[in-house]
Amino acid sequence: MKLSGVHHVAYRCKDAKETVVWYEKYLNMDYQLAFAEDHVPSTGAYDPYMHVFLDAGNGNVLAFFELPEQPEMGRDENTPAWVQHLALKADSLDDLINTKALLEADGIEVIGPTNHVLFKSIYFFDPNGHRLELAVDTSTAEMNAKLDVVKWNMLNEWAETKRAPKHASWLHDGSHD
Repeated sequence: MKLSGVHHVAYRCKDAKETVVWYEKYLNMDYQLAFAEDHVPSTGAYDPYMHVFLDAGNGNVLAFFELPEQPEMGRDENTPAWVQHLALKADSLDDLINTKALLEADGIEVIGPTNHVLFKSIYFFDPNGHRLELAVDTSTAEMNAKLDVVKWNMLNEWAETKRAPKHASWLHDGSHD
């Protein structure tokens, strides 16, 4: 089987309405649909929920579950906050900078733009504590080809040593210029 795409990605939220309004305001996502049940269709378990869906562009859908009868949501305390995140595509560097200004104007802390050579991005948290990255592509065909050549060597070296291989150190050491 070959996958044809991601149907949707789902996260938990603290408040479905607040989440929809936030994503509409800051990331210009259209609210697509919602459904709610008292029982989980896949398990039959009683667990009332509201499930909302937002259009992330190009057929991509971001969904959230509000679970009012579950304990307050948290995060994996054994994983640094920067690791688990959702990276969304921006069309241009101007869009990235304008979104950063909008977020900061409302008191939302934003890191970046960070230059990853292949892309530039900003980082921030939604009202549920989910880390988001907004990225704009800056790669070239040459860069991508160079990384393609070394990807398996890097992965195999990492699997054996658990130390960062240096095959693509040019991405962040300044030697890509």
